[in-house]
Amino acid sequence: MEIIKTVCSRDCPDTCFIDVSVKDGRIIKSKGNAESPITQGFICPRGTGDLKRVYSGKRVLYPFAKSGKPSSQGFSQISWNDALSKVSEMVQSTIDNHGNEALLLYDYPGNQGFLSWQFPRRLWMALGATTTDYALCSNSGHAGIGLHYGQAYGLQPEDLPETSIIIFWGNNAKVSAPHQWALANKARNNDGATIISIDPRKSETSQAADIWIQPRPGSDVALSYGIARYLIKHKGINNEFLNEWTVGYPEYAAEAERWTPERLKKVTGISRNLIEKVGALLIESKGPVAFMIGLGLQKSLQGADAARAVSLLPALMGYHRGFHYSDSNGRNVDWNYINGARQTLRKGKKVSQVSIGKRLARGEFKFVFVLGSNPAITLPDLTAVRQCFEREDVFVVVQDTHWSETASLADVVLPAPTFLEKRDMVFSDHHLYSRLSQKVIEPLKESRHEIWVMQELAKKLKRTEDWLFEDPWQALDQAFKATYKSGQLKDILEGKVLEIELKPLASYQTPSGKVEFSSSSAPNIGASRLPLQEELETDNHWFVLLNSSIAKYTHSQFTDVYGPIPAMVWINPKDAEKLGIQDGKKVVLFNDLANVVMNAKVTDNVSPGNLWAPRPLMGLNSVPLNALAPGTTQQIGGGPIFNSIKVKITKH
Repeated sequence: MEIIKTVCSRDCPDTCFIDVSVKDGRIIKSKGNAESPITQGFICPRGTGDLKRVYSGKRVLYPFAKSGKPSSQGFSQISWNDALSKVSEMVQSTIDNHGNEALLLYDYPGNQGFLSWQFPRRLWMALGATTTDYALCSNSGHAGIGLHYGQAYGLQPEDLPETSIIIFWGNNAKVSAPHQWALANKARNNDGATIISIDPRKSETSQAADIWIQPRPGSDVALSYGIARYLIKHKGINNEFLNEWTVGYPEYAAEAERWTPERLKKVTGISRNLIEKVGALLIESKGPVAFMIGLGLQKSLQGADAARAVSLLPALMGYHRGFHYSDSNGRNVDWNYINGARQTLRKGKKVSQVSIGKRLARGEFKFVFVLGSNPAITLPDLTAVRQCFEREDVFVVVQDTHWSETASLADVVLPAPTFLEKRDMVFSDHHLYSRLSQKVIEPLKESRHEIWVMQELAKKLKRTEDWLFEDPWQALDQAFKATYKSGQLKDILEGKVLEIELKPLASYQTPSGKVEFSSSSAPNIGASRLPLQEELETDNHWFVLLNSSIAKYTHSQFTDVYGPIPAMVWINPKDAEKLGIQDGKKVVLFNDLANVVMNAKVTDNVSPGNLWAPRPLMGLNSVPLNALAPGTTQQIGGGPIFNSIKVKITKH
């Protein structure tokens, strides 16, 4: 038996180092590797489930083409040559008849590898195709925090064992970042750190925390100001830091002063006593404080403002970037060299990822190539997305490892190898440790690497640009010249673990070069200089639907291993009694966009007036949960509003 070292490529903060045991060319088992101080030698249910996923009956192992539309008609297996000829003909026909911008590349990090995701973009850059702004996941938080810090990188997960108070704000780390949670728990067990969870629902992290704060959904800006007011009034701020490293504090302090305990209770539902308890803990802390800002926090109507408001609290206390959000823009990686944007003068249009449904409905795109994503279940405004994928005037190509909801709607489906079947480089957005992601087994059947597909299509389209055919590892070597603290890509290829260089915490890419409590650049995008709490709507007939991921699934992946994502919705007992809803019985969630049938779970883990469901489930009536989500974009960063969905609920 051989043990091969690789790296998980999931869209997950932890990006684990994994040791995979192989016998006679077949994977036997996998386990966590302790060479990374983040992985710590254990892996999550997704990591253990990858073995079954590689050999799943849901794998796409050959090229397929659909005989026609609608989607009820079947697929026929075809040769790679026929598949690539058909795709290239449709690409050229779209360009000739509708222009380059009618080509849409819809890609995302279903596989975060640079060579699986970024390098294959080169063909579409050369063609001048339309691409998206990647705003679905974290853009609004990046943009909001960036208004005050320049860029949104911050403290590192390995700093957690040295902290005295760890606040997971809108962050169910116990599920979505289990290794971060393990490091926080280590700080609690070894040094008595206090863990605080701020979340409208009693998540797994909230249940395990020392203190759970349950604000009204959408009231996080107010809660941040309430904590700030307490710190200011009780000498919990660092005036020396504020004078040297910040601007705009007086304006911020004046806004915080307006958030009296009475006003705060009315907006957030949080009592004076709880604010005082948390404020006192922060002031009395004997070590650093960590604000762990979750991506879910910024997926709401006021998400960007919530993220920016929370990020300012550690600066108030005198910490350089004393928060953790995402470090993707804190590294020196030449992304544009890898993906080809630097090599071409042709600049394709970039559009809102969140608004793709509306754009498809308007007929903006006639050809869609989907890579590393499952938009037919993960996007908002899903009814429009799915209907347009089925239209005869929209040609859809999907390259994927498995038969997904999107693949079932495609015209051509191309088989891709899993991350265990190819060599790649994978970086986490949330820690700095990097090693080679080795190929563990040979690609199954006719699976072909994404780069091979890109280059074969380029040949059929008679593209002659040298950079389309550049050796991909030479491209990575060029892009990583200033990436690591010490060493280069050749060291990685020799089996070493390298640490990525993070930009200095005491460096601020704002116009002033300091932390800007009052953002000087916000007016340029029509935003307020300060984070502002908008008035929350109150209507007893409507519920706020919260939704987030659960332990065994990465977005829509692993349903072939663990079964469908449970079609359940949490509802508070008071609401259930009022509506005559019983635990375990079917209910219908509905709004103007869709009706989704689910099973009710009556629980105190969600407050009255609010619901929670796992995302991105498929309803019992075969309607996806995200069909209830509008394609509304946030003003700051263009992100989605998944946690501001308004629905009604009734017995089925």
